Amino acid sequence: MKIRATVWGENVHEQTNKVVAGIYPAGMHQAIADALNQDPQIAATTATLQEPEHGLTDKRLSETDVLLWWGHAAHGQVDDAVVERVAEHVWGGMGLILLHSAHFAKIFKRLMGSPCNLTWREAGERERLWVTSRNHPIAHGLPDHFELENEEMYGEPFGVPEPLETVFVSWFQGGEVFRSGLTYKRGAGHVFYFRPGHETYPTYHDPNVRTVLRNAVRWAHNSAKRVADVNAAPNVPVASALEPITERGPRLHHDGEAGLR
Repeated sequence: MKIRATVWGENVHEQTNKVVAGIYPAGMHQAIADALNQDPQIAATTATLQEPEHGLTDKRLSETDVLLWWGHAAHGQVDDAVVERVAEHVWGGMGLILLHSAHFAKIFKRLMGSPCNLTWREAGERERLWVTSRNHPIAHGLPDHFELENEEMYGEPFGVPEPLETVFVSWFQGGEVFRSGLTYKRGAGHVFYFRPGHETYPTYHDPNVRTVLRNAVRWAHNSAKRVADVNAAPNVPVASALEPITERGPRLHHDGEAGLR
């Protein structure tokens, strides 16, 4: 079976900014999906903020192997219930790829448990991305470094937890550096943050960026069965212990009673 990818985009700037609309006439989400669909192993579709439940119903997420998320102007408009639903699917094994300004998306902050803050500058400067893990699957087929002629600068310090792996670091024309490709594990889900993708530049048309996106989807895919009821915390009775034990001392809860949360 193909890897089922859903590309989520807030689809705001494409509707309100002529520059963005000119670069991405069908929306950034569709440009990303088109890049993914060049891989015969991936079947990518899209969802947007404006759809009911932002297009991310429980059924849709259950049928998604890897979710890609692009947001910027409308982080606050994303419903908290949808954020929690996405988090539960990630904990259960769905892959998640966060793109560019999704560092401030509710779902990223929820999973990181940190401010996710950084420094930035919008000046269309050159970005040079260095591969820091040559044999990593996400870097497959890439040169040791590649450049984007125009990008928004993100600079350190980046307020995220220490990643499992740093796949890319960026240097910018103004002198700043940034950890631009970070991997995490949250529950059973693989999470990847990838920095490039400012909407007023044609970043998602760049061949190297599109290669990263395809590689990342394959890396984030977990072929194991999705973990059900990830919030379950069952009360195991004494009689059900694997080894015989005798109850000793008082307790707060009776057998089968839910614990305190």
